[in-house]
Amino acid sequence: MMMVAGEAALAVSLADSLFLSISPDAARSKVLLFLAFSFAPFVVLSKVISPYLDQLPGGRRMTVFLVGVLRAIVVLAMIRYLQSYLLFPLAFASLILAKVYQVSRSAMTPTVVADDDALMSANGRFGRLTGIVGFVAGGPAVLLQRIHPDLSLVMSAGAFVLAALLTLKLPRHVAAVTSKASRKEREEMGAPEIIRAGFAMSSLRATSGFMMLHLAFWLRNEKAGLAWFALALAVASASTLLANSVGASITRKLNHHTILFSSLLVIAIVGVISALVGSITSGIVLAGVVNGFGAVGKLAFDSIVQRHAPDANRSRVFAQYETRNQLFQVAGGLMAVLLVPSGAVGFACVGAYAAITTAYYGFKY
Repeated sequence: MMMVAGEAALAVSLADSLFLSISPDAARSKVLLFLAFSFAPFVVLSKVISPYLDQLPGGRRMTVFLVGVLRAIVVLAMIRYLQSYLLFPLAFASLILAKVYQVSRSAMTPTVVADDDALMSANGRFGRLTGIVGFVAGGPAVLLQRIHPDLSLVMSAGAFVLAALLTLKLPRHVAAVTSKASRKEREEMGAPEIIRAGFAMSSLRATSGFMMLHLAFWLRNEKAGLAWFALALAVASASTLLANSVGASITRKLNHHTILFSSLLVIAIVGVISALVGSITSGIVLAGVVNGFGAVGKLAFDSIVQRHAPDANRSRVFAQYETRNQLFQVAGGLMAVLLVPSGAVGFACVGAYAAITTAYYGFKY
């Protein structure tokens, strides 16, 4: 949770000093550069580093520890170069470290719970705590930012250091795999049900990546744009919190493929309606729907993996798919920055993409 607190404080500082303090064209070029270069580290993480970390005892645990330490160092460096162009490569480094942490966290979770039911509960509980900590940490971060721009970064660095220290309390066997995947495990990991569910989950993450950056660039030119964007983030966080609160019970009662199909369908419908309305309020509602149903879809995807790959090492499967999901999320954000559509056109893009993926997934299923 300290990682979440540090992320919230860092987001407050960067939103004020990096994104909002420069011209729209400059912000677009910098964000575009960050997203474009975000792909390379994931290819390395997926093909080279991740398999090695899976086999190293304590590898994922040590990765998270190093991420916490390195993020603290990067954030402290930002204090010195807050008004310099060196802030941009530092922010980029922080982005990459954040993605590495998310992949490692997904790999670690199955190894610290007793069984599949406990994994579902842990995922839902983590989602709820993430939303709560994000809200709680955001308030003090904003207050510190108003006192002095450096203070919110100091808060962020302190949270990352504490997160790193807490990681050392995890057992050394976390996410350790003693051998390469067996033939049976490879067959389970490549099961058609998992591949289809993985496609749906990646599509949900792509809409999330597109929607947040689309709103950010569109609303910054609107009257009271910062306030509207802050409201959009609050609604998105609240919807994720709600989804994780009720998602576990839903996934226990309904067919998991039906949940993924319905999630894509709802986003498609709301996307089209939002495009027709074209208002700021409709965009904020769409952002909430995208985040909420994305969270429910993640729980359904986890259940499908548990059911159809009982002999596979879950840490390996979740790391593999989380890496791909992160790539899709970055790709969605990249399209938002490349196209920079108007509000209604962007909403229509979300609706059309979700409709196409819904039809494809429904046909395959």
